[in-house]
Amino acid sequence: MAVEPFDVVDLIRTKRDRGELSTPQIDWLVDAYTRGYVADEQMAAMAMAIFLNGMERREIKDLTLAMIASGETMEFGGLGKATTDKHSTGGVGDKITLPLAPLVASFGVAVPQLSGRGLGHTGGTLDKLESIPGWQASISNERMQEILRDVGAVVCAAGSGLAPADGKLYALRDITGTVECIPLIASSIMSKKIAEGTGALVLDVKFGSGAFIKDQAVSRRLAETMVQLGADAGVATTALLTDMSVPLGLTIGNALEVRESMEVLAGGGPADVVELTVALAREMLALAGLPDADVEGHLASGKAMDSWRAMIAAQGGDPDGTLPVAPETHVVTAPRSGVLASQEALPFGIAAWRLGAGRARKQDPVIHSAGIELHVKPGDAVVEGQPLFTLHAEDAARFERALESVEGAWSIADSAEPRGPLVADRITAG
Repeated sequence: MAVEPFDVVDLIRTKRDRGELSTPQIDWLVDAYTRGYVADEQMAAMAMAIFLNGMERREIKDLTLAMIASGETMEFGGLGKATTDKHSTGGVGDKITLPLAPLVASFGVAVPQLSGRGLGHTGGTLDKLESIPGWQASISNERMQEILRDVGAVVCAAGSGLAPADGKLYALRDITGTVECIPLIASSIMSKKIAEGTGALVLDVKFGSGAFIKDQAVSRRLAETMVQLGADAGVATTALLTDMSVPLGLTIGNALEVRESMEVLAGGGPADVVELTVALAREMLALAGLPDADVEGHLASGKAMDSWRAMIAAQGGDPDGTLPVAPETHVVTAPRSGVLASQEALPFGIAAWRLGAGRARKQDPVIHSAGIELHVKPGDAVVEGQPLFTLHAEDAARFERALESVEGAWSIADSAEPRGPLVADRITAG
């Protein structure tokens, strides 16, 4: 039996005492954890030490590369077209992948979008698309290559072979209070995205009440760390820092968000969803060598919608299929006239989750028709009795707890504070 080159307890002590781990130590740690030599309780201690004491940039790079090396990597060089991808840190009403992937693909660029499912108040892209009759999240690598060649956009579940060390560590962080840690978040996201094999990557890093990281300065640090990791790995990477203080668009919930995304692809849709879709598409296309692409033109002309229909059909979905509609609705109206002054994203996300749009555990099903439809956004004038938002559920018994979630999360006043820009900043390497 081979002798292990390091003792994990020594490595934990080093990080506990604010020391640096060497490249060989990090490579060994990730490999030994993946193969089960390092136990979960030992890796939990290491994760907490990293959470409390941080990591140097070189250590974060080494951790990311070691997690990539723990599994297989994908290759799209044979497609004969540029590849570009987008990753969002998630938020309330964030359905941007749905219109964005086919929009970018309509320019002849391949978009291999490996997505996940929702947990808690943030919705998962795969859950949204599974609202469409027949649509399949799981496809083989061979089929993925075919669709990218013929259609240009794929949104599918990531195989367990990509960065398996990350999957194992992510589950551990979830139950040990070590999720909100920049070195661990950055290496987790970027190991999967780099292993995915895309040539370019645009990050949508959120801040505000509905975001994973609330503080804008911390979100900026995360964005800068991930952009640098991409550059170090040879993947052209930029990031947009975007505001998630209020829900994005006018819908929260799976089928509702698909419907809204199709409005955007048809040349309409809420202004904020269109703005962010266009901004991210411009970034992705610029990195793919098309800096002057007429993004709005492809939304207006129907080219992006044609691309959507082909993308859905290629994964077994019916682009003309009827989306599920909730049998029960509850409308909340304005108690007075004035201006909608606030609409906090997180409580509305939790309310949608309580209506059945999200899951508490990974194995829980979601109710595709459940969610919230917003009729007004902050800054809009309202009159007494006007509908503010509508709750959608399969069971009216869910309304009470959902309404409790949004109590105090919205307000009507005589005037509203002006909101900051949706896209607060753009971050590049260097």
